[in-house]
Amino acid sequence: MANINFVPDDYVQNNISRRTNLMYLVLFAVVMIALCGSFMTIKVRQRACSLKEKLVTTKMAKIQKTIKQFEELQAKRGAMMRTALTTAELLEPVPRSVLLASLTNNLPQGVSLLKLSLVQKESKQTSRVASTSKYQAAQAKKAAASEAAVSREKLLETHIDIEGMAPSDLQVAAYIERLSNSSLLDNVALVESKEHKIEDSTTFRRFKLMAMLRKDVHLTREDVKRIRSKAENTIWNF
Repeated sequence: MANINFVPDDYVQNNISRRTNLMYLVLFAVVMIALCGSFMTIKVRQRACSLKEKLVTTKMAKIQKTIKQFEELQAKRGAMMRTALTTAELLEPVPRSVLLASLTNNLPQGVSLLKLSLVQKESKQTSRVASTSKYQAAQAKKAAASEAAVSREKLLETHIDIEGMAPSDLQVAAYIERLSNSSLLDNVALVESKEHKIEDSTTFRRFKLMAMLRKDVHLTREDVKRIRSKAENTIWNF
């Protein structure tokens, strides 16, 4: 028996078209939702990247500021070091290493140093006779004011105490003579010289000297280099 379809063809075609259009609308809606989601995701990521960029920029600015402050501190430190070295050269015209080298250079054969100490003291001012008149009192007051204007550094005296050992007093006297002829020292004097035995067999003279560093000493680089090189040769000769 043949099947008879009583539904019109136009109705069937319309249903198919509606379904197709509905499917297209659904697909279009899905695509739009996906595009909107992607757009929102991109926007969120852009905002996150912008925030991270701002944070990195802020940290870089802080780091650059810190580096700048460190460089300024280093520059100030270098300036302070140069000032300190200049001040040290002004207060100590003769470096202690050069002074020690000079003391070593003048050692006679067989003489050795045991102890060396340097002490800076203010020079003693000579006492003045009491003034008996107003004029003399005024002159004394002016002189005192003039002396007070002298810088403290120029009034410092460097006293040197030297202890050593020598085979005999002849070497001690020779050492005193050499130091007296040195251009760095003044007022070289013997404090004591006494006999000292080593291992109950060898006899030496243990001596103590005192001296002062000259105030008007001005050494050049050539003088310092010559004294130090001579000291190295003296040490090798021992």
